[in-house]
Amino acid sequence: MWRSWPGSVATLWRRSLRFRTILVTIGLTALAVVVACVWMALAIQNDLFASRKDQVLIDAEQARAAAQRTLDAAVQSDAVQLQNVMTLANSALRDQSSATMVAAYRIGPPVPNAPQDFSTAEGVVDELLTPAMRALVEANPDQQIWQPVALPEGSGSVPGIMVGQQLDIRGVASYELYLAYDLANAPQTLTFVQRTLWLVGIALVLLISVIAWFVLRSVTVPISEAADTSAKLAAGRLDVRLQVHGEDELATLGRSFNAMADSIESQIKELADLSLVQQRFVSDVSHELRTPLTTIRLAADMINDQRDEFDPATARAAELLNAQVQRFETLLSDLLEISRYDAGSVQLELEPTSLAQLAEDVIGSMQQLAEQHGTDVRLVAPGGYSPVDMDPRRVRRIVRNLLGNAIEHGEGRPIVVTVDSDQQAVAIGVRDYGMGMRKQDVDHVFDRFWRADPSRKRTIGGTGLGLSIALGDAKLHGGELAVWSEPGRGTNFVLTLPRRGAHLTGASPIPVDPGDDTVDGREDLGMTAPIDLPPVDAPDVGGATGRRGPAATPGGSA
Repeated sequence: MWRSWPGSVATLWRRSLRFRTILVTIGLTALAVVVACVWMALAIQNDLFASRKDQVLIDAEQARAAAQRTLDAAVQSDAVQLQNVMTLANSALRDQSSATMVAAYRIGPPVPNAPQDFSTAEGVVDELLTPAMRALVEANPDQQIWQPVALPEGSGSVPGIMVGQQLDIRGVASYELYLAYDLANAPQTLTFVQRTLWLVGIALVLLISVIAWFVLRSVTVPISEAADTSAKLAAGRLDVRLQVHGEDELATLGRSFNAMADSIESQIKELADLSLVQQRFVSDVSHELRTPLTTIRLAADMINDQRDEFDPATARAAELLNAQVQRFETLLSDLLEISRYDAGSVQLELEPTSLAQLAEDVIGSMQQLAEQHGTDVRLVAPGGYSPVDMDPRRVRRIVRNLLGNAIEHGEGRPIVVTVDSDQQAVAIGVRDYGMGMRKQDVDHVFDRFWRADPSRKRTIGGTGLGLSIALGDAKLHGGELAVWSEPGRGTNFVLTLPRRGAHLTGASPIPVDPGDDTVDGREDLGMTAPIDLPPVDAPDVGGATGRRGPAATPGGSA
Protein backbone atom coordinates (compact mmCIF):
# COMPACT_ATOMS: atom_id res chain seq x y z
CA MET A 1 0.00 0.00 0.00
CA TRP A 2 2.67 2.49 0.99
CA ARG A 3 4.52 1.93 -2.27
CA SER A 4 1.52 2.93 -4.34
CA TRP A 5 0.83 6.26 -2.65
CA PRO A 6 3.05 8.35 -5.00
CA GLY A 7 1.03 7.14 -7.95
CA SER A 8 -2.23 7.81 -6.10
CA VAL A 9 -1.12 11.34 -5.23
CA ALA A 10 -0.04 11.97 -8.84
CA THR A 11 -3.41 10.75 -10.11
CA LEU A 12 -5.24 12.91 -7.57
CA TRP A 13 -3.08 15.89 -8.60
CA ARG A 14 -4.09 15.47 -12.25
CA ARG A 15 -7.78 14.81 -11.66
CA SER A 16 -8.73 16.98 -8.65
CA LEU A 17 -8.76 20.74 -8.93
CA ARG A 18 -9.62 21.01 -5.24
CA PHE A 19 -6.69 18.84 -4.13
CA ARG A 20 -4.28 20.67 -6.42
CA THR A 21 -5.40 24.11 -5.25
CA ILE A 22 -5.34 23.14 -1.56
CA LEU A 23 -1.87 21.65 -1.92
CA VAL A 24 -0.55 24.74 -3.74
CA THR A 25 -2.19 27.03 -1.16
CA ILE A 26 -0.71 25.10 1.77
CA GLY A 27 2.72 25.00 0.15
CA LEU A 28 2.86 28.70 -0.70
CA THR A 29 1.38 29.69 2.67
CA ALA A 30 3.88 27.51 4.53
CA LEU A 31 6.74 29.00 2.50
CA ALA A 32 5.53 32.54 3.21
CA VAL A 33 5.13 31.78 6.94
CA VAL A 34 8.60 30.21 7.14
CA VAL A 35 10.19 33.21 5.44
CA ALA A 36 8.25 35.63 7.65
CA CYS A 37 9.08 33.73 10.85
CA VAL A 38 12.77 33.47 10.02
CA TRP A 39 12.94 37.17 9.13
CA MET A 40 11.06 38.17 12.28
CA ALA A 41 13.21 35.90 14.47
CA LEU A 42 16.41 37.40 13.07
CA ALA A 43 15.04 40.92 13.40
CA ILE A 44 13.93 40.30 17.00
CA GLN A 45 17.25 38.67 17.81
CA ASN A 46 19.20 41.63 16.49
CA ASP A 47 16.92 44.17 18.14
CA LEU A 48 16.97 42.28 21.44
CA PHE A 49 20.76 42.18 21.46
CA ALA A 50 21.02 45.85 20.48
CA SER A 51 18.59 47.01 23.15
CA ARG A 52 20.29 44.84 25.82
CA LYS A 53 23.69 46.18 24.76
CA ASP A 54 22.45 49.78 25.07
CA GLN A 55 21.12 49.02 28.55
CA VAL A 56 24.44 47.47 29.55
CA LEU A 57 26.42 50.46 28.28
CA ILE A 58 24.18 52.91 30.13
CA ASP A 59 24.43 50.83 33.31
CA ALA A 60 28.23 50.62 33.00
CA GLU A 61 28.53 54.36 32.46
CA GLN A 62 26.37 55.15 35.47
CA ALA A 63 28.40 52.78 37.65
CA ARG A 64 31.69 54.27 36.41
CA ALA A 65 30.41 57.79 37.07
CA ALA A 66 29.42 56.88 40.64
CA ALA A 67 32.84 55.33 41.28
CA GLN A 68 34.57 58.33 39.72
CA ARG A 69 32.65 60.69 41.98
CA THR A 70 33.73 58.65 44.99
CA LEU A 71 37.32 58.90 43.89
CA ASP A 72 37.09 62.64 43.19
CA ALA A 73 35.50 63.42 46.59
CA ALA A 74 38.13 61.60 48.65
CA VAL A 75 41.04 63.41 50.28
CA GLN A 76 44.15 61.97 48.80
CA SER A 77 46.97 61.42 51.28
CA ASP A 78 48.80 58.21 52.10
CA ALA A 79 48.49 54.81 50.51
CA VAL A 80 46.12 53.45 53.17
CA GLN A 81 43.61 56.19 52.61
CA LEU A 82 43.84 55.79 48.84
CA GLN A 83 43.24 52.07 49.19
CA ASN A 84 40.18 52.77 51.35
CA VAL A 85 38.90 55.17 48.71
CA MET A 86 39.37 52.52 46.02
CA THR A 87 37.45 50.06 48.19
CA LEU A 88 34.60 52.56 48.44
CA ALA A 89 34.68 53.01 44.66
CA ASN A 90 34.52 49.24 44.24
CA SER A 91 31.48 49.10 46.49
CA ALA A 92 29.87 51.91 44.48
CA LEU A 93 30.45 49.93 41.26
CA ARG A 94 28.77 46.82 42.68
CA ASP A 95 25.88 48.83 44.11
CA GLN A 96 25.20 50.92 41.01
CA SER A 97 25.56 48.22 38.33
CA SER A 98 24.09 44.80 37.59
CA ALA A 99 27.43 43.45 36.40
CA THR A 100 28.33 39.93 37.48
CA MET A 101 32.08 40.64 37.41
CA VAL A 102 34.05 43.81 38.12
CA ALA A 103 37.79 44.32 37.73
CA ALA A 104 40.21 47.25 37.67
CA TYR A 105 43.83 47.22 36.47
CA ARG A 106 46.33 50.06 36.87
CA ILE A 107 47.61 51.53 33.64
CA GLY A 108 51.32 52.01 33.24
CA PRO A 109 54.30 51.26 35.55
CA PRO A 110 53.98 50.96 39.35
CA VAL A 111 53.23 54.24 41.17
CA PRO A 112 53.92 54.90 44.89
CA ASN A 113 50.78 55.07 47.08
CA ALA A 114 48.58 53.83 44.13
CA PRO A 115 45.81 51.45 45.24
CA GLN A 116 46.07 47.79 44.24
CA ASP A 117 44.17 46.21 41.34
CA PHE A 118 40.96 44.43 42.25
CA SER A 119 38.68 41.82 40.70
CA THR A 120 35.55 40.04 41.85
CA ALA A 121 36.56 36.96 39.83
CA GLU A 122 40.27 36.37 39.98
CA GLY A 123 41.64 34.94 36.77
CA VAL A 124 38.28 34.76 35.00
CA VAL A 125 38.27 38.33 33.76
CA ASP A 126 41.87 38.00 32.62
CA GLU A 127 40.90 35.03 30.44
CA LEU A 128 37.96 36.89 28.92
CA LEU A 129 39.90 40.02 28.03
CA THR A 130 41.69 40.22 24.73
CA PRO A 131 44.86 42.27 24.10
CA ALA A 132 43.06 44.26 21.45
CA MET A 133 40.32 45.34 23.83
CA ARG A 134 42.80 46.33 26.56
CA ALA A 135 44.76 48.37 24.06
CA LEU A 136 41.61 50.21 22.97
CA VAL A 137 40.63 50.94 26.57
CA GLU A 138 44.10 52.34 27.34
CA ALA A 139 44.07 54.48 24.19
CA ASN A 140 40.54 55.88 24.66
CA PRO A 141 40.07 57.20 28.21
CA ASP A 142 36.76 58.91 27.41
CA GLN A 143 35.07 56.07 25.48
CA GLN A 144 33.38 52.80 26.32
CA ILE A 145 34.81 49.73 24.62
CA TRP A 146 32.70 46.56 24.55
CA GLN A 147 32.82 43.09 23.09
CA PRO A 148 30.63 39.97 23.37
CA VAL A 149 32.04 37.22 25.55
CA ALA A 150 31.06 33.79 26.82
CA LEU A 151 30.79 33.92 30.60
CA PRO A 152 31.51 30.66 32.42
CA GLU A 153 28.60 29.16 34.32
CA GLY A 154 28.86 25.72 35.85
CA SER A 155 30.14 23.31 33.24
CA GLY A 156 29.10 25.53 30.37
CA SER A 157 28.90 29.16 29.43
CA VAL A 158 26.33 31.88 28.85
CA PRO A 159 26.44 34.84 26.49
CA GLY A 160 27.59 38.16 27.95
CA ILE A 161 29.10 41.56 27.23
CA MET A 162 32.38 42.92 28.58
CA VAL A 163 32.46 46.74 28.90
CA GLY A 164 35.79 48.51 29.32
CA GLN A 165 36.41 52.15 30.36
CA GLN A 166 38.81 54.13 32.55
CA LEU A 167 38.81 55.34 36.19
CA ASP A 168 41.17 58.13 37.17
CA ILE A 169 42.69 59.03 40.52
CA ARG A 170 43.97 62.51 39.86
CA GLY A 171 47.63 62.88 40.44
CA VAL A 172 48.10 59.20 41.23
CA ALA A 173 47.16 56.73 38.46
CA SER A 174 44.55 55.67 35.91
CA TYR A 175 42.82 52.27 35.91
CA GLU A 176 41.23 50.02 33.31
CA LEU A 177 37.72 49.29 34.55
CA TYR A 178 35.94 46.21 33.23
CA LEU A 179 32.36 45.17 33.94
CA ALA A 180 31.00 41.82 32.70
CA TYR A 181 27.23 41.51 32.17
CA ASP A 182 25.30 38.27 31.94
CA LEU A 183 22.84 38.07 28.97
CA ALA A 184 21.45 34.65 29.84
CA ASN A 185 17.88 35.93 29.90
CA ALA A 186 18.15 37.21 26.30
CA PRO A 187 18.32 33.71 24.70
CA GLN A 188 15.42 32.60 26.84
CA THR A 189 13.40 35.56 25.66
CA LEU A 190 14.45 34.89 22.06
CA THR A 191 13.53 31.20 22.35
CA PHE A 192 10.11 32.11 23.71
CA VAL A 193 9.54 34.58 20.89
CA GLN A 194 10.66 32.09 18.24
CA ARG A 195 8.49 29.33 19.67
CA THR A 196 5.54 31.70 19.70
CA LEU A 197 6.23 32.70 16.10
CA TRP A 198 6.36 29.09 14.89
CA LEU A 199 3.19 28.13 16.75
CA VAL A 200 1.39 31.13 15.31
CA GLY A 201 2.77 30.31 11.85
CA ILE A 202 1.57 26.69 12.00
CA ALA A 203 -1.82 27.80 13.26
CA LEU A 204 -1.97 30.36 10.45
CA VAL A 205 -1.17 27.71 7.81
CA LEU A 206 -3.88 25.43 9.18
CA LEU A 207 -6.37 28.27 9.39
CA ILE A 208 -5.67 29.39 5.82
CA SER A 209 -5.94 25.76 4.63
CA VAL A 210 -9.33 25.37 6.27
CA ILE A 211 -10.51 28.68 4.83
CA ALA A 212 -9.21 27.70 1.37
CA TRP A 213 -10.96 24.33 1.66
CA PHE A 214 -14.33 25.90 2.37
CA VAL A 215 -13.88 28.58 -0.27
CA LEU A 216 -12.83 26.03 -2.89
CA ARG A 217 -15.61 23.69 -1.89
CA SER A 218 -18.16 26.41 -2.52
CA VAL A 219 -16.70 26.79 -6.02
CA THR A 220 -15.67 23.25 -6.97
CA VAL A 221 -18.81 21.47 -5.79
CA PRO A 222 -20.99 23.26 -8.40
CA ILE A 223 -18.28 22.58 -10.99
CA SER A 224 -18.25 18.87 -10.06
CA GLU A 225 -22.03 18.76 -10.27
CA ALA A 226 -21.84 20.41 -13.69
CA ALA A 227 -19.24 17.85 -14.82
CA ASP A 228 -21.36 14.90 -13.56
CA THR A 229 -24.45 16.33 -15.20
CA SER A 230 -22.56 16.83 -18.46
CA ALA A 231 -21.38 13.21 -18.35
CA LYS A 232 -24.94 11.99 -17.78
CA LEU A 233 -26.14 14.24 -20.60
CA ALA A 234 -23.45 12.84 -22.90
CA ALA A 235 -24.51 9.30 -21.92
CA GLY A 236 -28.01 9.99 -23.23
CA ARG A 237 -29.89 11.07 -20.10
CA LEU A 238 -31.36 14.19 -21.64
CA ASP A 239 -33.62 14.96 -18.66
CA VAL A 240 -30.85 15.75 -16.15
CA ARG A 241 -30.43 19.37 -15.06
CA LEU A 242 -28.34 21.39 -12.60
CA GLN A 243 -29.78 22.66 -9.32
CA VAL A 244 -29.56 26.46 -9.41
CA HIS A 245 -29.30 28.46 -6.17
CA GLY A 246 -28.82 32.20 -5.80
CA GLU A 247 -27.99 34.80 -8.41
CA ASP A 248 -24.18 34.77 -8.53
CA GLU A 249 -21.91 33.76 -11.41
CA LEU A 250 -22.29 30.04 -10.66
CA ALA A 251 -26.06 30.39 -10.70
CA THR A 252 -25.81 32.16 -14.06
CA LEU A 253 -23.62 29.31 -15.33
CA GLY A 254 -26.15 26.76 -14.09
CA ARG A 255 -29.05 28.51 -15.79
CA SER A 256 -27.06 28.77 -19.03
CA PHE A 257 -26.17 25.07 -18.81
CA ASN A 258 -29.80 24.10 -18.25
CA ALA A 259 -30.89 26.27 -21.18
CA MET A 260 -28.28 24.59 -23.37
CA ALA A 261 -29.44 21.14 -22.19
CA ASP A 262 -33.04 22.06 -22.99
CA SER A 263 -32.02 23.16 -26.46
CA ILE A 264 -29.98 20.00 -27.06
CA GLU A 265 -32.80 17.78 -25.81
CA SER A 266 -35.29 19.52 -28.07
CA GLN A 267 -33.05 19.24 -31.12
CA ILE A 268 -32.17 15.61 -30.42
CA LYS A 269 -35.83 14.74 -30.03
CA GLU A 270 -36.58 16.48 -33.31
CA LEU A 271 -33.75 14.60 -35.01
CA ALA A 272 -34.89 11.34 -33.42
CA ASP A 273 -38.42 11.90 -34.65
CA LEU A 274 -37.10 12.78 -38.09
CA SER A 275 -34.85 9.73 -38.08
CA LEU A 276 -37.74 7.53 -37.00
CA VAL A 277 -39.89 8.92 -39.81
CA GLN A 278 -37.04 8.33 -42.22
CA GLN A 279 -36.51 4.77 -41.00
CA ARG A 280 -40.20 4.02 -41.27
CA PHE A 281 -40.27 5.58 -44.70
CA VAL A 282 -37.33 3.50 -45.93
CA SER A 283 -38.71 0.36 -44.34
CA ASP A 284 -42.24 0.94 -45.68
CA VAL A 285 -41.04 1.86 -49.15
CA SER A 286 -38.71 -1.13 -49.23
CA HIS A 287 -41.47 -3.48 -48.19
CA GLU A 288 -43.93 -1.94 -50.64
CA LEU A 289 -41.40 -2.22 -53.45
CA ARG A 290 -40.77 -5.90 -52.88
CA THR A 291 -44.07 -7.01 -54.39
CA PRO A 292 -43.80 -5.07 -57.68
CA LEU A 293 -40.08 -5.84 -57.79
CA THR A 294 -40.82 -9.55 -57.52
CA THR A 295 -43.22 -9.26 -60.43
CA ILE A 296 -40.72 -7.25 -62.45
CA ARG A 297 -37.98 -9.77 -61.61
CA LEU A 298 -40.11 -12.69 -62.82
CA ALA A 299 -40.95 -10.83 -66.01
CA ALA A 300 -37.31 -9.82 -66.55
CA ASP A 301 -36.15 -13.43 -66.03
CA MET A 302 -38.70 -14.69 -68.47
CA ILE A 303 -37.73 -12.11 -71.07
CA ASN A 304 -34.04 -12.77 -70.48
CA ASP A 305 -34.55 -16.51 -70.90
CA GLN A 306 -36.06 -15.90 -74.36
CA ARG A 307 -33.56 -13.27 -75.53
CA ASP A 308 -32.14 -15.65 -78.14
CA GLU A 309 -35.38 -15.25 -80.08
CA PHE A 310 -35.03 -11.45 -80.20
CA ASP A 311 -33.01 -9.27 -82.49
CA PRO A 312 -29.59 -8.25 -81.11
CA ALA A 313 -30.69 -4.84 -79.84
CA THR A 314 -33.71 -6.25 -78.04
CA ALA A 315 -31.64 -9.13 -76.62
CA ARG A 316 -29.10 -6.67 -75.25
CA ALA A 317 -31.89 -4.63 -73.73
CA ALA A 318 -33.25 -7.77 -72.07
CA GLU A 319 -29.82 -8.52 -70.59
CA LEU A 320 -29.47 -4.96 -69.27
CA LEU A 321 -32.98 -5.09 -67.84
CA ASN A 322 -32.27 -8.35 -66.04
CA ALA A 323 -28.92 -7.06 -64.65
CA GLN A 324 -30.41 -3.81 -63.38
CA VAL A 325 -33.38 -5.60 -61.82
CA GLN A 326 -30.92 -7.85 -59.96
CA ARG A 327 -28.97 -4.78 -58.81
CA PHE A 328 -32.20 -3.08 -57.73
CA GLU A 329 -33.16 -6.17 -55.75
CA THR A 330 -29.75 -6.17 -54.03
CA LEU A 331 -30.08 -2.48 -53.22
CA LEU A 332 -33.55 -3.03 -51.81
CA SER A 333 -32.25 -5.85 -49.60
CA ASP A 334 -29.42 -3.65 -48.35
CA LEU A 335 -31.83 -0.81 -47.60
CA LEU A 336 -34.02 -3.18 -45.60
CA GLU A 337 -30.96 -4.39 -43.69
CA ILE A 338 -29.85 -0.81 -42.97
CA SER A 339 -33.34 0.07 -41.75
CA ARG A 340 -33.20 -2.90 -39.34
CA TYR A 341 -29.86 -1.66 -37.97
CA ASP A 342 -31.26 1.83 -37.55
CA ALA A 343 -34.30 0.45 -35.77
CA GLY A 344 -32.14 -1.76 -33.51
CA SER A 345 -34.10 -4.88 -34.46
CA VAL A 346 -31.21 -7.02 -35.75
CA GLN A 347 -30.73 -10.37 -34.03
CA LEU A 348 -27.87 -12.82 -34.42
CA GLU A 349 -28.44 -16.49 -35.18
CA LEU A 350 -25.32 -18.02 -33.64
CA GLU A 351 -23.94 -21.35 -34.77
CA PRO A 352 -20.56 -23.06 -34.17
CA THR A 353 -18.75 -22.24 -37.40
CA SER A 354 -15.21 -22.74 -38.68
CA LEU A 355 -14.02 -19.41 -40.07
CA ALA A 356 -11.39 -21.13 -42.22
CA GLN A 357 -13.99 -23.39 -43.85
CA LEU A 358 -16.34 -20.44 -44.31
CA ALA A 359 -13.55 -18.51 -46.08
CA GLU A 360 -12.89 -21.56 -48.31
CA ASP A 361 -16.56 -21.71 -49.27
CA VAL A 362 -16.74 -18.00 -50.10
CA ILE A 363 -13.58 -18.17 -52.20
CA GLY A 364 -15.00 -21.14 -54.10
CA SER A 365 -18.30 -19.36 -54.73
CA MET A 366 -16.49 -16.30 -56.13
CA GLN A 367 -13.91 -18.20 -58.17
CA GLN A 368 -15.68 -17.51 -61.46
CA LEU A 369 -15.78 -13.76 -60.74
CA ALA A 370 -12.09 -13.80 -59.88
CA GLU A 371 -11.26 -15.60 -63.12
CA GLN A 372 -13.24 -13.01 -65.10
CA HIS A 373 -10.98 -10.31 -63.63
CA GLY A 374 -7.83 -12.38 -64.06
CA THR A 375 -7.26 -12.50 -60.32
CA ASP A 376 -5.68 -15.34 -58.36
CA VAL A 377 -7.24 -15.64 -54.88
CA ARG A 378 -5.05 -17.45 -52.35
CA LEU A 379 -6.00 -18.69 -48.91
CA VAL A 380 -3.46 -18.84 -46.09
CA ALA A 381 -4.99 -20.34 -42.95
CA PRO A 382 -2.58 -21.18 -40.12
CA GLY A 383 -5.49 -20.99 -37.66
CA GLY A 384 -9.23 -20.50 -37.36
CA TYR A 385 -10.29 -24.09 -37.93
CA SER A 386 -12.04 -24.82 -34.64
CA PRO A 387 -15.70 -23.76 -34.52
CA VAL A 388 -16.61 -20.42 -32.98
CA ASP A 389 -20.13 -19.18 -32.23
CA MET A 390 -21.09 -16.69 -34.95
CA ASP A 391 -23.90 -15.90 -37.37
CA PRO A 392 -22.54 -17.66 -40.48
CA ARG A 393 -24.89 -15.85 -42.86
CA ARG A 394 -23.71 -12.41 -41.74
CA VAL A 395 -20.03 -13.35 -41.54
CA ARG A 396 -20.25 -14.94 -45.01
CA ARG A 397 -21.81 -11.70 -46.27
CA ILE A 398 -18.91 -9.69 -44.78
CA VAL A 399 -16.28 -11.94 -46.40
CA ARG A 400 -18.10 -11.89 -49.76
CA ASN A 401 -18.24 -8.10 -49.64
CA LEU A 402 -14.55 -7.73 -48.76
CA LEU A 403 -13.47 -10.27 -51.36
CA GLY A 404 -15.70 -8.71 -54.01
CA ASN A 405 -14.20 -5.27 -53.39
CA ALA A 406 -10.70 -6.75 -53.52
CA ILE A 407 -11.42 -8.46 -56.85
CA GLU A 408 -12.94 -5.30 -58.31
CA HIS A 409 -10.13 -2.97 -57.22
CA GLY A 410 -7.20 -5.43 -57.20
CA GLU A 411 -6.30 -4.70 -60.84
CA GLY A 412 -5.85 -8.38 -61.61
CA ARG A 413 -3.11 -8.91 -59.03
CA PRO A 414 -3.18 -11.79 -56.53
CA ILE A 415 -5.43 -11.49 -53.48
CA VAL A 416 -4.39 -13.13 -50.20
CA VAL A 417 -7.09 -14.22 -47.74
CA THR A 418 -5.57 -14.98 -44.31
CA VAL A 419 -7.37 -16.79 -41.47
CA ASP A 420 -5.79 -17.07 -38.01
CA SER A 421 -6.79 -17.30 -34.34
CA ASP A 422 -5.61 -17.12 -30.76
CA GLN A 423 -7.15 -17.77 -27.35
CA GLN A 424 -9.32 -14.64 -27.47
CA ALA A 425 -10.38 -14.18 -31.09
CA VAL A 426 -10.47 -15.43 -34.66
CA ALA A 427 -9.72 -13.16 -37.60
CA ILE A 428 -9.81 -13.09 -41.38
CA GLY A 429 -7.86 -10.63 -43.53
CA VAL A 430 -8.42 -9.82 -47.20
CA ARG A 431 -5.32 -8.25 -48.78
CA ASP A 432 -5.23 -6.90 -52.32
CA TYR A 433 -2.37 -5.18 -54.12
CA GLY A 434 -4.39 -2.72 -56.18
CA MET A 435 -4.15 1.05 -56.36
CA GLY A 436 -5.03 1.57 -52.66
CA MET A 437 -6.61 4.62 -51.03
CA ARG A 438 -5.45 7.87 -49.48
CA LYS A 439 -5.65 8.51 -45.75
CA GLN A 440 -8.66 10.82 -46.09
CA ASP A 441 -10.45 8.15 -48.13
CA VAL A 442 -9.76 5.43 -45.55
CA ASP A 443 -11.54 7.54 -42.92
CA HIS A 444 -14.77 7.44 -44.97
CA VAL A 445 -14.60 3.91 -46.36
CA PHE A 446 -17.43 2.67 -44.08
CA ASP A 447 -19.77 5.61 -44.81
CA ARG A 448 -23.00 4.86 -46.59
CA PHE A 449 -23.00 5.35 -50.39
CA TRP A 450 -19.41 6.65 -50.26
CA ARG A 451 -16.97 5.97 -53.08
CA ALA A 452 -13.25 6.80 -53.06
CA ASP A 453 -13.35 7.75 -56.75
CA PRO A 454 -16.84 8.37 -58.20
CA SER A 455 -15.39 8.25 -61.70
CA ARG A 456 -14.31 4.63 -61.31
CA LYS A 457 -16.65 2.15 -62.95
CA ARG A 458 -18.41 -0.44 -60.83
CA THR A 459 -17.90 -3.77 -62.52
CA ILE A 460 -19.70 -5.87 -59.91
CA GLY A 461 -22.58 -3.49 -59.37
CA GLY A 462 -22.38 -2.78 -55.66
CA THR A 463 -24.91 -0.61 -53.86
CA GLY A 464 -22.50 1.48 -51.74
CA LEU A 465 -23.92 0.01 -48.53
CA GLY A 466 -21.88 -3.20 -48.33
CA LEU A 467 -19.05 -1.97 -46.11
CA SER A 468 -21.45 -0.08 -43.86
CA ILE A 469 -23.50 -3.26 -43.37
CA ALA A 470 -20.30 -5.29 -42.89
CA LEU A 471 -19.16 -2.93 -40.12
CA GLY A 472 -22.58 -3.25 -38.46
CA ASP A 473 -22.40 -7.04 -38.63
CA ALA A 474 -18.92 -7.02 -37.08
CA LYS A 475 -20.00 -4.78 -34.19
CA LEU A 476 -23.09 -6.90 -33.70
CA HIS A 477 -20.77 -9.84 -33.02
CA GLY A 478 -18.77 -7.74 -30.54
CA GLY A 479 -15.88 -7.65 -33.01
CA GLU A 480 -14.31 -5.05 -35.25
CA LEU A 481 -13.63 -4.46 -38.92
CA ALA A 482 -10.43 -2.49 -39.54
CA VAL A 483 -8.82 -1.29 -42.76
CA TRP A 484 -5.33 -0.29 -43.89
CA SER A 485 -4.56 1.18 -47.29
CA GLU A 486 -1.82 3.11 -49.06
CA PRO A 487 -1.77 4.45 -52.61
CA GLY A 488 0.16 2.06 -54.84
CA ARG A 489 0.38 -0.69 -52.19
CA GLY A 490 -3.19 -1.91 -52.02
CA THR A 491 -5.67 -2.43 -49.20
CA ASN A 492 -6.01 -4.81 -46.27
CA PHE A 493 -9.31 -5.42 -44.44
CA VAL A 494 -9.22 -7.43 -41.19
CA LEU A 495 -12.34 -8.82 -39.54
CA THR A 496 -11.81 -9.90 -35.91
CA LEU A 497 -14.46 -11.81 -33.94
CA PRO A 498 -14.22 -12.66 -30.23
CA ARG A 499 -14.60 -16.18 -28.91
CA ARG A 500 -17.47 -17.12 -26.59
CA GLY A 501 -19.48 -14.00 -27.44
CA ALA A 502 -17.27 -11.65 -25.41
CA HIS A 503 -15.94 -8.29 -26.52
CA LEU A 504 -12.42 -8.00 -27.86
CA THR A 505 -9.78 -7.43 -25.21
CA GLY A 506 -6.47 -7.70 -27.06
CA ALA A 507 -4.85 -7.30 -30.44
CA SER A 508 -6.17 -9.08 -33.49
CA PRO A 509 -4.43 -12.36 -34.49
CA ILE A 510 -3.87 -10.72 -37.89
CA PRO A 511 -2.20 -7.27 -37.93
CA VAL A 512 -4.10 -4.62 -39.84
CA ASP A 513 -0.89 -3.02 -41.12
CA PRO A 514 0.78 -5.72 -43.29
CA GLY A 515 4.16 -3.99 -43.09
CA ASP A 516 6.32 -3.89 -46.19
CA ASP A 517 5.01 -7.08 -47.84
CA THR A 518 4.87 -7.18 -51.64
CA VAL A 519 2.96 -9.30 -54.06
CA ASP A 520 6.21 -10.73 -55.44
CA GLY A 521 7.13 -12.02 -52.00
CA ARG A 522 4.01 -14.19 -52.00
CA GLU A 523 4.32 -15.78 -55.41
CA ASP A 524 5.15 -19.11 -53.81
CA LEU A 525 1.80 -19.22 -51.98
CA GLY A 526 -0.85 -21.22 -53.71
CA MET A 527 -4.46 -21.97 -53.01
CA THR A 528 -5.02 -24.28 -50.07
CA ALA A 529 -6.59 -27.60 -50.73
CA PRO A 530 -10.22 -28.19 -49.69
CA ILE A 531 -10.47 -28.44 -45.93
CA ASP A 532 -11.57 -31.68 -44.34
CA LEU A 533 -12.50 -30.89 -40.73
CA PRO A 534 -12.80 -33.67 -38.15
CA PRO A 535 -14.71 -33.06 -34.89
CA VAL A 536 -12.72 -30.72 -32.61
CA ASP A 537 -13.16 -30.59 -28.82
CA ALA A 538 -10.75 -27.80 -27.83
CA PRO A 539 -10.14 -24.41 -29.49
CA ASP A 540 -6.92 -23.94 -31.43
CA VAL A 541 -4.41 -21.33 -30.28
CA GLY A 542 -2.47 -19.53 -33.01
CA GLY A 543 -2.40 -22.62 -35.30
CA ALA A 544 -4.55 -25.10 -37.15
CA THR A 545 -6.20 -27.85 -35.17
CA GLY A 546 -7.99 -29.23 -38.20
CA ARG A 547 -6.18 -30.89 -41.10
CA ARG A 548 -6.04 -30.30 -44.80
CA GLY A 549 -6.73 -32.77 -47.54
CA PRO A 550 -4.09 -35.10 -48.89
CA ALA A 551 -2.99 -32.58 -51.52
CA ALA A 552 -2.17 -29.86 -48.95
CA THR A 553 1.43 -28.69 -48.76
CA PRO A 554 3.14 -26.06 -46.58
CA GLY A 555 1.98 -22.73 -47.84
CA GLY A 556 -0.96 -24.23 -49.70
CA SER A 557 -1.26 -26.06 -53.00
CA ALA A 558 -2.37 -24.67 -56.29
